[in-house]
Amino acid sequence: MARVELKDVSLNYHTETDEVLALRDVNLTVEDQEFVAIVGQSGCGKSTLLSLVSGLLSPTTGSVTIDGEKVEGTSKRVGYMLQQDYLFEWRTILDNALLGLEIRKERTRQAVAEVKDMLQAYGLGGFEHYYPSHLSGGMRQRVALIRTLATKPDVLLLDEPFSALDYQNRLSVGEEVVKILRERKKTVIMVTHDIPEAVSMANRVVVMTPRPGTIRSIHAISMCDEGLTPLQTREVPQFREYFGAIWKELNADA
Repeated sequence: MARVELKDVSLNYHTETDEVLALRDVNLTVEDQEFVAIVGQSGCGKSTLLSLVSGLLSPTTGSVTIDGEKVEGTSKRVGYMLQQDYLFEWRTILDNALLGLEIRKERTRQAVAEVKDMLQAYGLGGFEHYYPSHLSGGMRQRVALIRTLATKPDVLLLDEPFSALDYQNRLSVGEEVVKILRERKKTVIMVTHDIPEAVSMANRVVVMTPRPGTIRSIHAISMCDEGLTPLQTREVPQFREYFGAIWKELNADA
């Protein structure tokens, strides 16, 4: 059974004057511990797909399931990491990382200890009592990831998580994030505009058409299955082939 499945999913938006078809007949399965990246032009419905999986939106037609259970509203099983880190500047790094657990009323002594261990393991040891303004952009994104992982979701949704970082930080933080998610055996769906990022990080890359968005193609990325890191993947000859094929598809309607 697939961890996540979207079956014949379409979504209409209603405005004051019109009805807009945002997604049309989307069919996608994501297996347990798989990393799937979704790419497409702006406005094609990439982030809308994440909202459907998270339960923030409901499809007009079709169904979204997690482990065979229909998604009906938000769930503790899904973690959502947005473009911005949204750290509270008046809270320490530790308190920011614990925020999700506090909201769920699950801030226990054991949970605090586990979050401290994650901060230590992922390069933030010693920064627990610092404030976000003292951290680099890459470090802030790691805090945001730890905050999401602290709630122990089965499925992690990443919406352009590195877009606010400069190129060098995007590469280094992407490398770290993939390592963390592989260690924790998470199922991941990531939206990105960055083709190299998608190819270097994901098991499969989903290419969407312009609105109304549907799936144009799905590329299985062989280098990921070989256990290469994102930076190592960029050095493999097949990387250019995947990039070229996906680029061509994204620009087919230009």
